[in-house]
Formats: sequence, C-alpha cells, structure tokens
Amino acid sequence: MIEGVVAAFDEARGDGVLVDAHGQEFYFHCVQIADGTRQVGAGARVRAQRVVGLRGRDEAAQLEKL
Repeated sequence: MIEGVVAAFDEARGDGVLVDAHGQEFYFHCVQIADGTRQVGAGARVRAQRVVGLRGRDEAAQLEKL
C-alpha cells in the first residue's frame, strides 16, 4: 500500500498523479477511485495499492480517500 497526496487530476481526461512521502509519482485513472465518484481534487490525501500498469510503470489502483 502507498499513501500520499493527489498532485494533479485532470477531470476532462480522468487521470491524475499521486505523490507518496518519498516524492515518487504514481499515475492513476478515475476508474481506480474505490468509492466510484470518478474524481478527486488535487491535494486530497489518499491510500492506494501499488501495481504495474500496462506500460510497465508503477501505478496506483483502488484509491481510497482519507
């Protein structure tokens, strides 16, 4: 699990970036927001699972707003 802050979220594209306490960035898509709202504001604290995405990079899945 990773915890961090949403650094950016683009509502039009439905994707964003989560930054953990070490400064590592994790891409996420709105379908990965666990409560089904499909949006989260920049600055929101979240917890997520770390997964390897289709392009082989670390991504965030199952985001839970804290």
